[in-house]
Amino acid sequence: MKIAVIGAGNMGGATALGLAAAFPDARICCTARHASTLEKFSARGLQTSLDNLAAAREAEIVILGVKPWLAQGVLQQLRPALSGKILISLVAGIPADEMRGWLAGSGLSGAYTVIPNLAIEYRESMTFIHELSGTPETLRTVRMLFDATGRSAVVDEKRLNAGMMLASCGTAFALRYVRAAAEGGVELGLYPREAIEAALQTVKGAAVLLEARGTHPEAEIDRVTTPGGITIKGLNAMEEAGFTAAVIAGLKAWSPKK
Repeated sequence: MKIAVIGAGNMGGATALGLAAAFPDARICCTARHASTLEKFSARGLQTSLDNLAAAREAEIVILGVKPWLAQGVLQQLRPALSGKILISLVAGIPADEMRGWLAGSGLSGAYTVIPNLAIEYRESMTFIHELSGTPETLRTVRMLFDATGRSAVVDEKRLNAGMMLASCGTAFALRYVRAAAEGGVELGLYPREAIEAALQTVKGAAVLLEARGTHPEAEIDRVTTPGGITIKGLNAMEEAGFTAAVIAGLKAWSPKK
């Protein structure tokens, strides 16, 4: 399997490293504007190039990881190399019809908008996939890549935007909770490192618990909220401060172009 990651920045680079871990026999080539950006990928055994078109020509799967305002120009540059290949765009916020217009006549065998999160580097991403064009075979290939680096879901465009907020932007939201919890822990008397470790392990443990039991979050909350106890007092204080409303408002803060 030959993969070119065009634009190995934060998300493109994390994707390249996650795929390299999941598929050690794959040939993965990362590109960037500056050689210094590519040093860490060379050190990990990945191929690198400053030439987007050359990298794409040698690939079977082209992953586009550039900034949204660069996407159209880079795709135009890559057009001579796209025929018969699968394109995976990690570029968020571009409407599907606009992307299809940019790709019209390129001869791709399949094109997909894919929204992973940074945990893909450690094969723990929740990745949402929207098919722009393709076949059952190309979709199976794309799902195989992202199931090997976490979990994937195939969705329509509306749900892709929802998935982006919940699972990609959601990484930052979850980490902001960890920061807040750690700060509270320090105020209660823990050392900063102790507080961060406790918050991280608690979030990790809560996720494992919920996944293992297959229950609704509220059912597990009920198990730890003793009547009159300190947990329910803490939960009620958080809700009084707008915890749930703030989370939902954050998820709804971005809306797609009309």
